[in-house]
Amino acid sequence: MQRSYLKLLIAAVVLAGIAAFVTLDLGQYFSLEAMQARLDDWRSYRDDHPWLTGGGFFLVYVAVTGLSLPGAALMTLLAGALFGLWTGTLLVSFASTLGATLAFLAARFVLADSVRSRFQKQFETIDRGMDREGSFYLFSLRLIPLFPFFVINLAMGLTRIRTLSFALVSQVGMLPGTLAYVNAGRELSALESLGGIVAPSVILSFAVLGLLPLVAKRLVEWMRSRRVYRGYPKPASFDRNLVVIGGGSAGLVTAYIAAAVKARVTLVEREKMGGDCLNTGCVPSKALLRSARFLRDAGRSRDLGIARADVSFEFRDVMDRVQRVIQAIEPHDSPERYESLGVECLAGHATIESPFQVRVGEQTLTTRNIVIASGGRPFVPPIPGLDQVEPLTSDNLWQLQAQPRRLAVLGGGPIGCEMAQAFARLGTEVTLVEMLDRVVNVEDPEVSELLQGVLERDGVRVLTAHRAERVEPGEEDSTLICSSGSGEVAVPFDRILVAVGRRPNLADMGIEELGLETDRGALKVNEYLETRFPNIFACGDVIGPYQFTHTASHEAWYCAVNALFRGFKRFRVDYSVIPWVTFTDPEIARVGLNETEAAEQGIPFQVARYDLGGSDRALAEEDAHGFVKVLTPPGGDKILGATVVGAHGGEILSELTLAMKHGIGLNKILGTIHPYPTWSEASKFTAGQWRQNNKPEKLMPWLERFHAWRRR
Repeated sequence: MQRSYLKLLIAAVVLAGIAAFVTLDLGQYFSLEAMQARLDDWRSYRDDHPWLTGGGFFLVYVAVTGLSLPGAALMTLLAGALFGLWTGTLLVSFASTLGATLAFLAARFVLADSVRSRFQKQFETIDRGMDREGSFYLFSLRLIPLFPFFVINLAMGLTRIRTLSFALVSQVGMLPGTLAYVNAGRELSALESLGGIVAPSVILSFAVLGLLPLVAKRLVEWMRSRRVYRGYPKPASFDRNLVVIGGGSAGLVTAYIAAAVKARVTLVEREKMGGDCLNTGCVPSKALLRSARFLRDAGRSRDLGIARADVSFEFRDVMDRVQRVIQAIEPHDSPERYESLGVECLAGHATIESPFQVRVGEQTLTTRNIVIASGGRPFVPPIPGLDQVEPLTSDNLWQLQAQPRRLAVLGGGPIGCEMAQAFARLGTEVTLVEMLDRVVNVEDPEVSELLQGVLERDGVRVLTAHRAERVEPGEEDSTLICSSGSGEVAVPFDRILVAVGRRPNLADMGIEELGLETDRGALKVNEYLETRFPNIFACGDVIGPYQFTHTASHEAWYCAVNALFRGFKRFRVDYSVIPWVTFTDPEIARVGLNETEAAEQGIPFQVARYDLGGSDRALAEEDAHGFVKVLTPPGGDKILGATVVGAHGGEILSELTLAMKHGIGLNKILGTIHPYPTWSEASKFTAGQWRQNNKPEKLMPWLERFHAWRRR
């Protein structure tokens, strides 16, 4: 309770100081005109009372900075005019540090607990960065005055940086700017008329002020480079502009862009070009899902007006078709195609020996930049007995030639649900085991409930809140033992599919030797996708958290451009609008926030929902189930997020993703003509529901009266 009262007291003191500054019009004393008008009087008083003048100036400066009042920059100029370069710099340097520290401590004591609790997830990321290089971040901000210093004081108070570190780094970081401002003030004090502004010394002072941010930025970059590259000699010249490690989606797009802008680029792949997406992920899984969906359609032929549809198949033929689809797409990602585009393609394992050297077999490549895009691999948990039954993963699943009679699927995420449904439709007895209390738990609970119901209707036995404990191998069938709140459950199987996540491929690449940091196995990068070495970038599954092919391609553009034009222009990677689709039937597609996330983050929202049971196209195709749900701010039409559950959900989502990315509200979607009858109309109908939810209710009676009057 005493702490709460003390917080209120400090807040009251700060607010009282600000109120006094405003109501007493103290700002009149912090203007250039006031300074010039009173300069002679202040100099005279300084000559008579030097210590009192210096002490009073020091205290006022501390108060101004401590209360975050405007005028600190002008007072710094005044210090040069009154006390000269060295004494003025000394006074301002210590007064600004003391005032900044007081503002820092006040923000930490009064605001930190409430702000950090409300934005806990965001501060987890901030804290990791501050723990790693907090002092260097602060030094950069102080040295490059892009933001007002009072904002930095308050913001830093919300972080975990130590008070002593804050004070010392601020003291040093603000010194160059203090010197420049005090020197400018010293020169301005000699002016007798506006004509004197052209004096070379004055022009030089303001030139220093103008160039300071650029010089400071270059200095910071130079200091950082010297620190991280110490011990790694830079070659006099380079054989290549860029070496890309990994021939999956991220690596292919990176290399393609580099070659398109005529850079010399080498792409290194140790296995198959195309990566997981082509060979073991997106392409084969969607091919299998299509065959399974055909069987589902045949099974409901009466719904489509067909009395009977007899279907027979061989599992081997289905899997052969999967391979044919891979082979049909394979030329798009082949070494021959990329060589024709200007990319040098090397087969082999790449090891990064230095920030400027990559070894592939016996060959050493020198390069100005490196992009790590080595992808990921399925994670197989250390469940006792699992390694004795040759578990299936998304890597080796596609080599199956014999259909499992009973398949156990570990993991209720997208891959687990897609494969469970596909194999169940092919006739396999499937049991899906999920440790959490619902499948696809990143979606809203109603979505998880809907999908679980669909899976169960397709014949999948779904065990949520069940933890896999051990595998008991058998000669023909084995048993997965799971635990739940009600005890142990035995799941018999002849094959088991593990789909519990993926891990980045970083082994034996020289990552540890270079000191590249990882977090939960993923490579750490900054907002420009740089590692601790500014010329080593990473994208795709090796960095997470969005392990999607389209996200990898998105990141690849930033890697290519930032690497090739580093030093001239670079771009922060934009994760603001990331769509994804779970390709079950019905599809689950989402972009932005859902209701669960918005509520957890305290973001106000309203929901516009359209049930696909009202879609003419859905009714015509006997797929009239599912919904479109769009979140907007209360009363506004800006899209905060959208979820689509239904046939062709991914295609329906694309229009909403475009609108969200470019700030197109639901009003404009409603005003756009959509062809009839199409699935895309669902977006327009959802916008219409939003309009219905936000119609001006108070205006309706007046409109009724208006139309009644028009009928007379």
